[in-house]
Amino acid sequence: MFSALRHRTAALALGVCFILPAQARAPQPGDFASTQARYIATYFPGRMTGTPAEMLCADYVRQQFAQMGYQSDIRQFNSRYSWTARNNQQNWRNVTGSTVIAAHEGKAPEQIIIMAHLDTYAPRSEIDNDHNLGGLTLQGLDDNASGVAVMLELAQQLKSTPTEYTIRFVATSGEEEGSLGAENLLKRMSEKEKKQTLLVINLDNLVVGDKLYFNSGKKTPASVRKLTRDRALAIARKLGIGAAINPGQNPNYPKGTGCCNDAEVFDNAGIPVLSVEATNWSLGKKDGYQQRAKSKAFPNGVSWHDIRLDSVQHIDQALPGRIERRSRDVVRIMLPLVKELAKAHSR
Repeated sequence: MFSALRHRTAALALGVCFILPAQARAPQPGDFASTQARYIATYFPGRMTGTPAEMLCADYVRQQFAQMGYQSDIRQFNSRYSWTARNNQQNWRNVTGSTVIAAHEGKAPEQIIIMAHLDTYAPRSEIDNDHNLGGLTLQGLDDNASGVAVMLELAQQLKSTPTEYTIRFVATSGEEEGSLGAENLLKRMSEKEKKQTLLVINLDNLVVGDKLYFNSGKKTPASVRKLTRDRALAIARKLGIGAAINPGQNPNYPKGTGCCNDAEVFDNAGIPVLSVEATNWSLGKKDGYQQRAKSKAFPNGVSWHDIRLDSVQHIDQALPGRIERRSRDVVRIMLPLVKELAKAHSR
């Protein structure tokens, strides 16, 4: 079965150009990202860490980088996560993750990492199964096909742009089990490489949330915040795009800082980070978890991990046009920002 899936997916990946919508107009920012987000969610549901779906998705992302002309490879790693039975007994489940890495080489040794996790939520307990959280049918359009897709468009837009600094694109694995892929990436970095990493940009959950946020790490220096988070907000204002920072209404999450994603791994290591996400930090416990006001379409104000809600069909029905608009907005902000930070050169 796995062999058949691989052949089928290879054909789909190589033929992605045949499913792109016919357009009379010239491609616009975000077009490539929204198409990729829909494709990844539709053809690779249930891409839980270590599953055939995740391996196939990783190979698809690698092929996309290769078609753009990047050197790209898949880095596998072994890890584990905890599983809680109905009687609260816990045990470990072993997994082999697949992280995809591609590099846009710059002239200087310093680098900027642009990162998005490609895995979907794996049930962590019997209770998760009872609530239809995660599993083989979860498309994960918002979490996180949307982030991977924007990363791919940034790579496409930058492929022919010389830069002073290297830009490393990373599609991580194992985020849903506790940032396993990000931890593995950091572990493999030498001390020299860590010092040469100027910034880690994390793209996660870009569609369903009410607002688009740009948050720094708790340890990110004020000077870097100004060049990254504050600059992103300035670009958004100039373009007429609504964007914000965590207002700091929860004392556990200081104003302007993010939480609970792959970026935290690098923040804890003292590497500057910028988290890009869509949610609503003013709702619920004001911890960024509640994405939007509660409604019939989103009863708890979230789509996280829910097979019924984090899907192309449901999001299109509940938030028509949102996938395309949010993809466009994020790309329009991030592309000039990354060019500035990487010191792009005109040919």
